[in-house]
Amino acid sequence: MPDFSGTIWRSDMRPGNHGTVERLRGWPVTLTEGPVGLRPLRHRDAAVWRELRVRNADWLRPWEPTNPETPLFRSGLGPYISMVHTMRREARHGLALPWVVTHEDDFAGQLTIGAIVWGSARSAQIGYWVDRRVAGRGVIPTAVALAVDHCFFTVGLHRLEANIRPENTASRRVVEKLGFREEGIRRRHLHIDGAWRDHICYALTVEDVPGGLRARWLAERKQAFPRRT
Repeated sequence: MPDFSGTIWRSDMRPGNHGTVERLRGWPVTLTEGPVGLRPLRHRDAAVWRELRVRNADWLRPWEPTNPETPLFRSGLGPYISMVHTMRREARHGLALPWVVTHEDDFAGQLTIGAIVWGSARSAQIGYWVDRRVAGRGVIPTAVALAVDHCFFTVGLHRLEANIRPENTASRRVVEKLGFREEGIRRRHLHIDGAWRDHICYALTVEDVPGGLRARWLAERKQAFPRRT
């Protein structure tokens, strides 16, 4: 079972949560598993973030929500700085956990736990993207497993959703390999690539991974890819 001995509770009053909300201190934090890591966004990541976004523009465009504040290509670094300010503010208010995904300490993508709802829901949504150069190496599944365990066993969330376009088979494979259950179609859920797009809702609750998702994922990988002798 996961170890809760080091957890620290705090109370916080925020509009829209109908009173005092108790939640675990879970931010900022860096998480690692082998060559894969999650760490908070930094202002000095701006140049590498822009380089990755421009280089991966065609790879990412069909799957990402239309957002004029963070376009896939722009000559300046303003969109990144704006995004960092917004995400840091949301993290301070307990509404998001914005991470950089690293592979062998290099910036390789992003993973964000957003739209956090406290009160009786204790739910959130998970979104991610990865550099095409490291896709298929287990980077994102490992990062998602780390994030899920942190959200469930440290932050104190109960449910995480991933909403993915039906056509995005690579992203769907990530959550399916990790055991997220499919819960149906959300019609015209997000505006992406010029139109309102349907999404498949995948979800996990803490009861689904009593021993932790990271441990289960690593055990399954070891079984599927035993080390050669």
